[in-house]
Amino acid sequence: MATASGAFKSREDHRKQIELEEARKAGLAPAEVDEDGKEINPHIPQYMSSAPWYLNAEKPSLKHQRKWKSDPNYTKSWYDRGAKVFQAEKYRKGACQNCGAMTHDAKACMDRPRKIGAKWNNKHIAPDEKIETFELDYDGKRDRWNGYDPANYALVVARYEARDAARSRYVKEEQLKKLEEKNNSENPEEVSDEDIDDDVRVDEAKVDESKQMDFAKVEKRVRTTGGGSTGTVRNLRIREDTAKYLLNLDVNSAYYDPKTRSMREDPLPDADPNEKFYLGDNQYRNSGQAEEFKQLNIHSWEAFDKGQDIHMQAAPSQAELLYKNFKVNKEKLKTQTKDQMLEKYGNAASQDEIPKELLLGQSESQVEYDRAGRIIKGQEVVLPKSKYEEDIYINNHTSVWGSWWKDHQWGYKCCRQTVRNSYCTGAAGIKAAEAATDLMKANIARKEADDAELPAPAEEKRMATWGTEVPDDLVLDEKLLAEALKKEDQRKREEKDERKRKYNVKWNDEVTAEDMEAYRMKKVHHDDPMKDFLH
Repeated sequence: MATASGAFKSREDHRKQIELEEARKAGLAPAEVDEDGKEINPHIPQYMSSAPWYLNAEKPSLKHQRKWKSDPNYTKSWYDRGAKVFQAEKYRKGACQNCGAMTHDAKACMDRPRKIGAKWNNKHIAPDEKIETFELDYDGKRDRWNGYDPANYALVVARYEARDAARSRYVKEEQLKKLEEKNNSENPEEVSDEDIDDDVRVDEAKVDESKQMDFAKVEKRVRTTGGGSTGTVRNLRIREDTAKYLLNLDVNSAYYDPKTRSMREDPLPDADPNEKFYLGDNQYRNSGQAEEFKQLNIHSWEAFDKGQDIHMQAAPSQAELLYKNFKVNKEKLKTQTKDQMLEKYGNAASQDEIPKELLLGQSESQVEYDRAGRIIKGQEVVLPKSKYEEDIYINNHTSVWGSWWKDHQWGYKCCRQTVRNSYCTGAAGIKAAEAATDLMKANIARKEADDAELPAPAEEKRMATWGTEVPDDLVLDEKLLAEALKKEDQRKREEKDERKRKYNVKWNDEVTAEDMEAYRMKKVHHDDPMKDFLH
């Protein structure tokens, strides 16, 4: 069937060729052999077995279907990890500014960020890494174990063997200790073989506790071809107890989340607490060691925010130890503060009698004042200070902002300025402001006098919309005009959209002066250049 192309065949030769192919397919004739001596499957279709004309194939062959390009030089080697090529003594242009190597830049540098890089101090120049490129084949690119050294697994095997050996040696030592105690004891009958076996069994449990933890073991298949990987799930709930979602079947009772198997609220809030064995998950979260664990987490977060290198999940033992030390130091500080307060002010609960001068909060100090309120004799009372900054003068002011008030505006008393960031002008500024105020008042008075002397303006003739004169006897009602304007707007909307027109239309032929004025006001004049700005 894999025949050479290009040869002309007669009708008889073509018929014989078809018969031969049928016989080869039926197994009655031997299969065709190519130029390499390999048999050709007779069931291969002709479009696959026949060679293209440009190959000039003289004998049947399937070479045109095989890979004719030579394979590139694929390699199975891997990167030489940690290998260095050259180490310079001085910094080179274009090298990493941090370590001085030429094979990467500062952004991709894996060394510790130096305080002063190699570019500036020219010291400790790192050697250049060995850069290799490999051309891997299809399997090599997808081989997850490519570059793995099987000799490394010997360390894992050795570690497990050392652990087993240590366990067996520990058990033997314990057995020998028990036998020696039995031989050295005065009453050998007191120590039996069962006691020795029990002790050894307990010690062995200390070495490998996982073998003693198989209580209530449930096997489940999770994430495997048959339904998941087999994992051990420990169920600590006694099956005789009623499930918490069955304690109260009312639909308005505590919500049960089937995904997390949690019921936060109490399913039976009105029942006797002495008879309930389940009070809700929130009860367990806010009682027992859960509260202590919550405080431990809060302390870890606050300590981390204040700069301490502490993490509850990464180093729980360290976090717990620091929390214990914190509580001890806190108690010490409380006691020390309490002692200082008692030493300074005394203890009111003690049996010491209170001095008489302190019973009514009085003292014998006398202060005399004059009529102006100045102190003549005695010591001035110290005013309590607030947490805000006081008596801070800016921009050469001698008073604080807010010491002056006029015309609903705050200002400075020293210069009477109402701009907060203004520079103090002192008494000269006050005089200039008063002079400006007087000048402004004089100008206003003069303007009012001039306006009074002017003749009364002629009354302008009221014009209707678009220049139409309104008769003298015409009086328009403002309310009727507003209603007419609304009606005109509604009429125009109905003209634009006929769907807004009502089914029963009532016509009114009476046109009032207000309707005519509304029509003139709403009319569009096409000749007006400002018509687009009217509405």
